[in-house]
Amino acid sequence: MATRALPSITSLTEAQQRGWACVWCKAALGIGLGDDLGVQRARPATGAAFLWFPRQCPDRAACQVREGA
Repeated sequence: MATRALPSITSLTEAQQRGWACVWCKAALGIGLGDDLGVQRARPATGAAFLWFPRQCPDRAACQVREGA
C-alpha cells in the first residue's frame, strides 16, 4: 500500500488513473509490474462516481529519482 496520500485524480493522466503508469513518476508499468494501490472510488462534484486503479513502481528508490527529475 501507499505510504503517502494519493495525488488528486484531477492531476493524473488517464494512464496513471488506469494503472498503466506509476501514479508518482509517470513511468509506464507493464502487465504484472508495479505495486497495486487498491481500487479507488472518485466522487466528482458533478457527474457519476467512478473507479480508478492506481499503481506505483516496484523500485521506490528509482521512482523517487524519476519523480524528482
